[in-house]
Amino acid sequence: METFLQRIVSKVYFMTEMDENLKEILLKVRDLYMKYGIKSMTMDDVASQLGISKKTLYQYVKDKSELVGLVVDMQMQEVQCQHHSVRDKGMNAIEELLMVSKMLNRLLKQINPATEFDLKKYYPEHYYRLISRRRQHMYEQNLRNIRKGKEEGIYRQELNDEVIAKLQLSRVEFVMQSDLFSVEEFTSPKFFQEIFEYHIRGIANQKGIEFLEKKLKEYDIEDFNDINLK
Repeated sequence: METFLQRIVSKVYFMTEMDENLKEILLKVRDLYMKYGIKSMTMDDVASQLGISKKTLYQYVKDKSELVGLVVDMQMQEVQCQHHSVRDKGMNAIEELLMVSKMLNRLLKQINPATEFDLKKYYPEHYYRLISRRRQHMYEQNLRNIRKGKEEGIYRQELNDEVIAKLQLSRVEFVMQSDLFSVEEFTSPKFFQEIFEYHIRGIANQKGIEFLEKKLKEYDIEDFNDINLK
């Protein structure tokens, strides 16, 4: 008998390789969830907003839980593709981190705070799967960036790569899950710029600091023209 995880994996493969209609549905549902939250959007609401019948919607997913799971997987795939896109731009390690701060800033502007709350409360299996995958991805990206910066001669050579990668991961996770910061602070234009600039200044050598200072003079975290985001 097909397990829930196998069904999700099968659907994600189907979405990626075969069915543009399902992709379009998931993109629109993702936007609805980000705007209104998950709990408030029933399957009837989703079908109505998409301009299709609920019967048609159920041809693609078994129930709302499966729909939520596919949206979560699609969002993670998109974030990973964006990170790969940044890596392909030929930037150095510091430029990459500044670009990632832009990505996070843009993403937070699109998310209703209720969305992740609903996911955690009503769909914990998907929530913890998201947290696990996001944590692993962020750790790997942090580790890769630190090692790249060392090779480029702009990060301090004595750094413990694994420890620093985990420290930056824990800092970002704490910020995203803590109620210490207000919504206004959390969604302010330069919030994530401050986090990443703080991180860079802690790991860069003199050459890296000088490059950062020069780069910040022309850096605008709200200019998204140089990144590929939805």
